Amino acid sequence: MKIVMTGATGLIGRSLCRALTYDGHEVVGLSRSPEKARGLAVAEMLRWEPQSGPPPEQALNGVDAVIHLAGEPIAAHRWSDEQKKSIRDSRIISTRNLVNAFRMMDRKPAAFISGSAIGFYGDRKDEKLYEDSAAGHGFMSEVCRAWEAEAEQVRYFGIRVVQVRTGVVLSKEGGALQKMLMPFKLGLGGPIGSGRQWFPWIHIDDIAGIFRHALTTPSMSGPVNAVAPEPVTNAEFTKQLGRALHRPAFLPVPKFGLQALMGEMSDVLLSSHRVIPKAALEAGYEFIYPTLAPALANLLGDKSKSESTQHRKAAGGAR
Repeated sequence: MKIVMTGATGLIGRSLCRALTYDGHEVVGLSRSPEKARGLAVAEMLRWEPQSGPPPEQALNGVDAVIHLAGEPIAAHRWSDEQKKSIRDSRIISTRNLVNAFRMMDRKPAAFISGSAIGFYGDRKDEKLYEDSAAGHGFMSEVCRAWEAEAEQVRYFGIRVVQVRTGVVLSKEGGALQKMLMPFKLGLGGPIGSGRQWFPWIHIDDIAGIFRHALTTPSMSGPVNAVAPEPVTNAEFTKQLGRALHRPAFLPVPKFGLQALMGEMSDVLLSSHRVIPKAALEAGYEFIYPTLAPALANLLGDKSKSESTQHRKAAGGAR
């Protein structure tokens, strides 16, 4: 299968390129910075400015599926009005440009697997959230709704579309976990705010596995929650992270301090998302790391607790 991937140089993209290439697919990456592709498992890397127009025509020739991961990182900078515009436009305009490219193609891809995020649901306290739950309120919810609406347009061309609503991806190569490690290693880790908010985590191998499963499972369509099936509260997450690092985890990060430091972006950490991956489970995806302790053990090097899951990695959790 020939697969075009935007955002291939990002955290999820790098892992997914490795997995898809291992599966025998031909992956063509699109990026504003192809020079970042050193060591990336792709057949070809092409330059594309996502907000300037459709991708180069040769990139989409004979393509079977497109995976769209491009977007300004949520936590790269404090949320000024300019940064919020960059977050919004990098997702919505890039998706619109891909849709326009599909419109002009004689032979269209069979599937469009687009990124989204659990921010779609907004802060919902203890409510269990499934793919058919209503959208919430706030900046990220508005961005995700508009992002998914753009992706939905490809249905008019007979293309299957899946919107993968990603949770907090845990990886030793970057992302949220890497940022948490230093304070915990110094004994300064602890719950954020009240700690009662639900923390929608997922192991990097499972986020790649869900994208692979969505790609090869024709029955999957529409939104898919990409989070582990055993959610934990922020307090429980920090407790288990401290235990995995053999460090205390009792120093809370006060809500007012976080808001003063991060501004509106603190909502991402203080909001509660009790998200359930119903669509993925019903489509037959089997999680490699459904529970937190083995996931952390794998990422932080405790082989004795993670080895029981290793034999399932090659299949990406899919059956």
